[in-house]
Amino acid sequence: MSLLLYNRLGAGWLIFLVLLFVPDFSMLGYLAGKRVGATIYNAAHTYVAPLVLAVAGLLLDAATPVWLATIWTAHIGLDRLLGYGLKLTTGFRDTHLGHIGRTARP
Repeated sequence: MSLLLYNRLGAGWLIFLVLLFVPDFSMLGYLAGKRVGATIYNAAHTYVAPLVLAVAGLLLDAATPVWLATIWTAHIGLDRLLGYGLKLTTGFRDTHLGHIGRTARP
């Protein structure tokens, strides 16, 4: 849905590709520990902030926040599609969708 909406908005696909993985910089929060890392990562990987950004863009009649929010939701959707969920405070590989990685438990 995000891709269809982004295409409809008419924004450039190069900027889409450049910005698609920006939310993953939130992993740097893990440098401050598991709890801080999980909190920062989860804040960047929930639909709340992009929804607020999109609504602000619509209310202000500004296209840029809307397409930025759409890129953000595309990133979150891609993560979920690949099995990367919101992080638990027990470690980066522990998510609300289960344990990820080579050491994944059945």
